[in-house]
Amino acid sequence: MEVLDTYFRRYDEAGKGQEQMNELLALFSDDVMIVLNGAEKPGIQAFTQFLNTFFHVHEDIKHMWDGWVKREDGKYETNWAVCGKLTDGRVYTAEGIDIAELDDQGMIVYLENVPKNPELFQRY
Repeated sequence: MEVLDTYFRRYDEAGKGQEQMNELLALFSDDVMIVLNGAEKPGIQAFTQFLNTFFHVHEDIKHMWDGWVKREDGKYETNWAVCGKLTDGRVYTAEGIDIAELDDQGMIVYLENVPKNPELFQRY
């Protein structure tokens, strides 16, 4: 799915400036439901707040992902892996799955991130 592939590419760039952040946010419906390791963050404002916090502590990030597969429930799913560098200089890797749903206009209305490490989003 083009929009979902674009999501990963724009996410990797979103910490570089407001224009890049706006390009990422433009892919999402205003009433999007973001689920991070089971914690719901409803609405674009909650997602924006998460992103601002995330990129405050991340200097760089790079995603790799499998192709998105449509599930029986109409949502899409992919495996992902990421490497990142924190602003304190530490590096890390993580992996998991994303589950997404698009509305009739092709906007992301649901995005669930399920990391293999359940502690990944504890601080957000």
